[in-house]
Amino acid sequence: MACAQEHTANEKKLAIANAIANRTVLLNNQDGVVPLKSLEKKNIASVSLSFAYSAVFDSLANKYDKITSFSADSYKDSVNLNDLEDDLKYFNTILISIDDQNVSKAKYINFINSISKNKQVIISFFGNGPGLKSFDLLKSPIVWTGQNNIDAAAIVPQYIFGGIAASKKLTTAYSARYTIGSGFTTTATRLKYTVPEDAGLNSNNLKEIDAIAAEAIAQKATPGLVVLVAKDGKVIFNKAYGTHTYDTNVPDKVTDIFDLASVTKVTATTPAVMRLFEEGKLKLDTNIGAYIPKARTTPMNNIQVREVMLHQAGFIPYIPFHDYVKTGDYSRDSSAAYPTKVADNYYIKKGFFKDFMWPKMLNSPIKTRGKYVYSDISMYVMKDIVEHISEEPLNQYTYENFYKPLGMQTAGFLPRNRFKPEQIIPTEMDSYFRKTLLVGYVHDQGAALAGGVSGHAGLFASANDLAIIYQMLLNRGTYGGVEYFKNSTVDMFTSKQSNVSRRGLGFDRWDPDSTKHYPSELASPQTYGHTGYTGTCVWVDPSRGLVYVFLSNRVNPTVTDKLSNLKIRGRIQDVVNKAIDESKK
Repeated sequence: MACAQEHTANEKKLAIANAIANRTVLLNNQDGVVPLKSLEKKNIASVSLSFAYSAVFDSLANKYDKITSFSADSYKDSVNLNDLEDDLKYFNTILISIDDQNVSKAKYINFINSISKNKQVIISFFGNGPGLKSFDLLKSPIVWTGQNNIDAAAIVPQYIFGGIAASKKLTTAYSARYTIGSGFTTTATRLKYTVPEDAGLNSNNLKEIDAIAAEAIAQKATPGLVVLVAKDGKVIFNKAYGTHTYDTNVPDKVTDIFDLASVTKVTATTPAVMRLFEEGKLKLDTNIGAYIPKARTTPMNNIQVREVMLHQAGFIPYIPFHDYVKTGDYSRDSSAAYPTKVADNYYIKKGFFKDFMWPKMLNSPIKTRGKYVYSDISMYVMKDIVEHISEEPLNQYTYENFYKPLGMQTAGFLPRNRFKPEQIIPTEMDSYFRKTLLVGYVHDQGAALAGGVSGHAGLFASANDLAIIYQMLLNRGTYGGVEYFKNSTVDMFTSKQSNVSRRGLGFDRWDPDSTKHYPSELASPQTYGHTGYTGTCVWVDPSRGLVYVFLSNRVNPTVTDKLSNLKIRGRIQDVVNKAIDESKK
């Protein structure tokens, strides 16, 4: 019975949400401030003026960009709100939520008028229309809904960030300023957060995801996982299962940060290559030696960039660099001689990458050129090419060009420099090489020895962050009103580009060999994405309007193949594929 209830409950939820949306009006948007653009230039605070549902409002706003929350109620002693205004000095964009019970308070209106003089203010007003009169002198945008409840609090922030398009007009005049027919129209530019029914799916048809996740945990395929599904630009499923490790009871959360392993290849290195290609700075048919001076005297010199991106350059798959680490190469303490942190209490000597690892890769034998042999070395090479052309480190380049402007808050390399360890999912208990539980240090040994930033591994992120960048790719290059790539660039890199393998440029793809069922039995021939060794994957299926994200730490406490053998990732993907196909009938 639980099944039937879920669909019915979500249909009700959707009806309530649609009723709220039908009574939500965007006012004072003559400057086109809403939906917010250029997030990389915004420092956003959310200020609750005694709004009861501010926690829900802020949690939704936080899916789009980093929001710092303030509440007027914690400034109770002050007659005015000067202290609050003072605390907002570093913020340039202020989201204010207020309801009709508080809109008549002079203290609040004075605060709004004062702060809107020198900051971009956006007001969310919940409750009866006559309260709009209080804002007659205000030029800041207002999102007004007649409802003051938890559902409205989850919907209004989505208007501000472009998850939902504004289209309604006032049907009643509330003041000389807010007259019948007032209201601005916007278009949806970012993800919407909603129920499956909003994208035409039946929630009951997604029930099996819970069962497959439970099976994965019971069979010890992984201690925990997070699944996210977006359909037609709407996040319709995002759930966390299990715990960080088998021996803790810390539950996985949808906001947790995972080691993405090889998903780094298509979420960091490949987008950087796409951008430089589009700018005409990187040519796919130019040889490696043209970009990497050190490669000119090595076997790699004449290989073309295109071959590298297709894994057809003939590189050996990988080199087990950790097996080459000798006593004296590392130290338990950091110093000038041992500057590179590889894990807690593990520092590798200065120059280990530059003087030993990199030359060893550049000089490794070319054995299978023209054949498809998946190799990590290819993405070490692409990282170096990107850095030579862009003149900045890959982690900096991707953060500035993609993650920050897209509103991806957790995505990046070296997460321990930015986040508490509790927010990061532990990977392996490394008893062989680093002798410690890895939390926020890249699992891949080569990437770790290279200092945590590499072209093939080292990226960490939450599921929501991946949904954002892959929705941008599904949109063929645009998101949040910004063009990151031309349509043709996305089409080229993500479509089949090799005559000897299923792959695109950088991207992995659906396998035409029907015995492989890769990435899943029902995946369409347009499907592209990538998997990661730590138990991760992201797949985009343009034919279904689908972005599917699966994150786990299947290498905890040690590496196991159960996730693959039980086909957990593909089976969950097929539950979603089936549900989408059912909805079309």
